[in-house]
Amino acid sequence: MTPNKPTRSEQREAARAKAREMREQHKKGEQRKKLFLRLGIVAAILGSVAIVTSVVVSGANKVELTPANFSFNDGVKIGANLEAFTKTSTPTPSATPSSGSAEVPNIIMYVDYQCPICQAFEVPNSSQIESWVSSGAATLEVHPVSFLDGQSLNSYSSRAANAAICVAEEAPNSFFKFHQILFENQPAEGTAGPDNAQLIDWAVEAGAADNDVIAECINNKSYDSWLTASTTRILNEVVPETDITMGGTPTIIVNGQQYTWATGEELVSPARFAQFLQAATQG
Repeated sequence: MTPNKPTRSEQREAARAKAREMREQHKKGEQRKKLFLRLGIVAAILGSVAIVTSVVVSGANKVELTPANFSFNDGVKIGANLEAFTKTSTPTPSATPSSGSAEVPNIIMYVDYQCPICQAFEVPNSSQIESWVSSGAATLEVHPVSFLDGQSLNSYSSRAANAAICVAEEAPNSFFKFHQILFENQPAEGTAGPDNAQLIDWAVEAGAADNDVIAECINNKSYDSWLTASTTRILNEVVPETDITMGGTPTIIVNGQQYTWATGEELVSPARFAQFLQAATQG
């Protein structure tokens, strides 16, 4: 039996019902989309808040260290017996002048441990400077700076300077020897410098105790922020108590007079530097 064919009126009514159903489904779909959009926005906001909170908390927890023993215009000072001047030490009477005197000249050096010209001066002159300072005939002020990270493959300039600061803070009387070791083993420009493990071994070789404190300081680059700030200061200001600008490294000053050289031979000559020291002392 053939089913009755819907009348035209029934067809129109069915079409209207289908249209209403489709509209309702579309409306519900749009409502779901708006709900998901709101939830997505809330999640994004909460995520952003969490990220900002994390950054703020981590920033608050990060302590920017200032080396206590670098109290001589961002430098560490070495006196008789190669002992560092610290807040807890009593300086040898013959080594007390802060800027040098006619009796005890003060040698100020700004150095970058990746600087080849610094090494050229340091290696031949180191033993006589050591003799003068150890005997109390002079004092030495060392100011590590760092702007030559681009000359090594592993940021040796700033890592070595930071390591020197770590030693000066934790084993101050080993600083001078560590300073010598760094220049004796300076890596060639454009190569990878010694890694942190080697720096830690050299600290022990210089006389520092083999402990976790210096290792952690070197591995964490604990004084990196201070080093950056002190380097920026000296690059934009004159050397304190002088009118001398640190145009590069090494910058060497004795009793307010800057040591200069015209040739490589003059740079590496201990005799010439000794003559300069004597003249600066007498002047």
